[in-house]
Amino acid sequence: MQYGTFIGEVQHRAQLDSREAGLSVSRATLTTLSERIQPGEAENLGAQLPDELGRFLEEVDDVERFGFDEFVERVADREEIGDDDPADAAFHAQVVIDVVEEAVTEGALEDIRDQLPEDEGYEDLFEIAEHEGSPA
Repeated sequence: MQYGTFIGEVQHRAQLDSREAGLSVSRATLTTLSERIQPGEAENLGAQLPDELGRFLEEVDDVERFGFDEFVERVADREEIGDDDPADAAFHAQVVIDVVEEAVTEGALEDIRDQLPEDEGYEDLFEIAEHEGSPA
C-alpha cells in the first residue's frame, strides 16, 4: 500500500478533517505501538509499510510494559489534532491498526498481537480489523 493511500484510508475511516490529521493519528499509534512491542517485531512490521510510516516503528529501542488504557493515553497525548478524548484516540488507534492489517502480509499483525497481553485490554485495539474480517 502506498503512503498516500494509507493516510487517505485513515483519514476517511476515522472521519478526520485533513490528511495531516490522518498522518498525526498514524504517527501517534505506530510510535506508541513501537514502545510496547519488541524492536525486531516493530522493524519487521515497519519494513512492510511505506518508508514514511515504517520509520515511526523503528524510532524506539526500549520496550515498556503498559496496558491498553496507557496505550490510548499515549496516543491521545501524541495526536496533534486538538482532541485529547481517550475514546477518540482509541478509535483512531483501531482505525490505524485496521489499515495496517490491509497493508501488510497475512500473519504480520498476528505476530504483533502475540506480543501484547490478552488480559490488559489490547484485544480492543484489533476490534475493527476482527469485525471486518469475520464472516457476516
